[in-house]
Amino acid sequence: MSRHQLQLRDGVAATSAWIGWDRPLRTFFAQVFAADPDDEEEEVPILWEGTAEAELPRPVDAIRLLEPYCDITAEIAASLEIDRMKTLATIDGPNQTEAKAFLARLEARDKRDQA
Repeated sequence: MSRHQLQLRDGVAATSAWIGWDRPLRTFFAQVFAADPDDEEEEVPILWEGTAEAELPRPVDAIRLLEPYCDITAEIAASLEIDRMKTLATIDGPNQTEAKAFLARLEARDKRDQA
């Protein structure tokens, strides 16, 4: 997994922004956090995408989500693709395999509950 902190634009009501690659889920992710109004030492997510398998398959998918909050350089986009490429030969271990199976069971249950 990679995680890069990004510089927020002036005037954005957030405390931090992150972008990265999650190899087990095969997705890029985008995160923006703001101060928790109930606890100044904590942050709460105001954007958190890329939590499902293959949700954001290309760097640009995550970058577009963060554009309202940050100016993202071409270097970050290139770094993200390099992060992904470094993991191409990596396979899931037993814990990752079981975690994915668990998430699939949760998703199936949620679909049944919605029907």
